Amino acid sequence: MAENENSKDLLSVLWAGADILRGKMDANEYKNYLLGIVFYKYLSDTFLTHVYDLLYNEVPENMTVAQRAYEEVFATEDAEELLEDIKESYHYTIDPELTYTKIAEAANNNAFQRETLQKAFNNVEQSDSIFANMFADIDLYSSRLGMGEQKQSSLIAELVKTINEADLLHSEGEILGNAYEYLIGQFASETGKKAGEFYTPQEVSQILTRIAIQGQEDKQGLLVYDAAMGSGSLLLNAKKYSNKPNYIRYFGQELNTTTYNLARMNMFLHGVDPENQILRNADTLDADWPTDEETDFDMVLMNPPYSAKWSAAPGFLNDSRFSDYGVLAPKSKADYAFLLHGFYHLKNTGTMAIILPHGVLFRGAAEGKIRQKLVDSGAIYAVIGLPSNLFYNTSIPTTIIALKKNRDERDILFIDASSQFVKGKNQNKLSQENIDHIIELYVHREDVEKEAHLASYDEIKANDYNLNIPRYVDTFEQEEEISLSDIANELTEQDKEIKDVQNELLSQFAELTADDEQAQAEITALMKTLEGLF
Repeated sequence: MAENENSKDLLSVLWAGADILRGKMDANEYKNYLLGIVFYKYLSDTFLTHVYDLLYNEVPENMTVAQRAYEEVFATEDAEELLEDIKESYHYTIDPELTYTKIAEAANNNAFQRETLQKAFNNVEQSDSIFANMFADIDLYSSRLGMGEQKQSSLIAELVKTINEADLLHSEGEILGNAYEYLIGQFASETGKKAGEFYTPQEVSQILTRIAIQGQEDKQGLLVYDAAMGSGSLLLNAKKYSNKPNYIRYFGQELNTTTYNLARMNMFLHGVDPENQILRNADTLDADWPTDEETDFDMVLMNPPYSAKWSAAPGFLNDSRFSDYGVLAPKSKADYAFLLHGFYHLKNTGTMAIILPHGVLFRGAAEGKIRQKLVDSGAIYAVIGLPSNLFYNTSIPTTIIALKKNRDERDILFIDASSQFVKGKNQNKLSQENIDHIIELYVHREDVEKEAHLASYDEIKANDYNLNIPRYVDTFEQEEEISLSDIANELTEQDKEIKDVQNELLSQFAELTADDEQAQAEITALMKTLEGLF
C-alpha cells in the first residue's frame, strides 16, 4: 500500500475514534483518551512485533499471529531471558493478557473489562521512569463517559475496538507520528483558545525551525531545546530539516502535566529513542533547567505563553539567566523572562528563534532596558512580523525574534511578513510559498522594498532602541491619482441613468387605472408626489 494511502486510512480510523467521544466531552478532554489509547496500542504492537522478529527473524503477518507466538514462548523457560533483552532496549515489557491485541479481542467478544486496561497502563508506567504517570489523564471510570458502569465500560470498549482497526504494523516511517500530529492539530482547531497550551501551527513551527537550524543541517548530535514545549511538535520539526535526524537530542520543559504527557507520547510515536528525549514537567521560569548535563544548545525554539504573569521576585536578579541585565521582566509580562532563559542556554555557535507579541519590540521601562542590552551586545539577529490570526489562542499579530551570540556586527534584519498569508474561514494560513518567501528574505539578509530592511546599529540607536517594524520597513502604498474630469464624467453618466430609471417608473405608474373614483384619486395623488420628488 502506498504511504499516503496508508496514512489516510490510519487517519480515518483514528478520527472515527474521536467521533465516539465527541459529544460526551470537549476536545480538550477527549484528546487525552484517544491519544493515550493510540499510544498504548503503539507500545503493544511494537512490543509484539519485536518479540516475533526475535523468534522468527521476520515481521508477523498481523498482530493476532504475533500474539499467539508470544503466548507460546511466554509459557517456556526462554521467556525470562527474552523479556530481559526487550526491557533493556525498549524500557518496558507487556504480559500476554495485557497486550492491546488481547484487550481488543475481549472487547470484540463482549468480555472487555476496564480493570484490565487500567492494569495495562499501570504496568507500563511502573516499568521505567520515562513512562511514569504517562496515562494519568485517562480516567476510565469518569462519569463523563456515560451514566452507570455499563455505559462507561461499553464506550471504552467501543473506542478500543475502533482504534484496533488502525494498522500500525505497516505504518512505515513517520506515518504514525504525522497522523498523531494531525490529530493534535485537529484537536487544537476544535478546542480554540485552550489550544495555546499545547500547539503551535505547523507552518509557524516550520519557519522557526528553518531559521534556527540554518547552517547546522549536517551537524551530528544536534542539541535542540524548547523551554515551553507544549506537545513537543516544535521540537520534533528539527527531524524534518536535519540531515542527521537519528542523532538529534531533544530537551524540553512543560508546566502543564497533561501537555507534558502528550509531548512524551509524541516523541515515541516519532521514533525518538528514550535516550535522546530529555523532557521535564516543571515551571521554566521558577528555576533554571537544565543544569546538570547538557546546558547549552545548538537550537533553541520557543513559543511561550504571551505576556504571562510571573513572580519577578528580587532574588531573580542574582539568577545567572537574568543577572547581566540589571532588571527583570515585569510581573505582568514574562515575555523577556522566557526570551532570556532561552538565550542563556544557547550555544555560542547556535541560533534561537522565539515567537512573542509585538509589544516586546517597543515597550519601555524594564523591557526597554533589556532590549537595549540585547541590541548593544548584537544578540538580536532578525525581527520578523507575522500576519495576524495565525494562532488558535489569539488573533493578534506576533513576531519572531532570532538571536545569536558573539556576533561581530550589531545590525538587525527587519522583515514585514504581515501580508504573507492565505485567508482562511476561521484563521489565516501560511502557504508553503509564503513560508519559503519569508525564509528567503531571512537568508539573503538585504533590503527588499516594502518587505525587508537591514538596519545598522546607529540607525537602531537613533530610534531609541525601538524595534517596531514599521520604523524600518515602509509598507506605505501610494494611492492612485484621481482625475477630477473623470469623476465629473462618471457623475454625469450616473445622473443620466437615474433620470432614465425615474422616467421609466413614472411611465409605468401612468398606465395604472382603478374601477372606483377614490382609488383613481389616490393613484393621481401618488403620481403628483413622485413627479415632485423626481
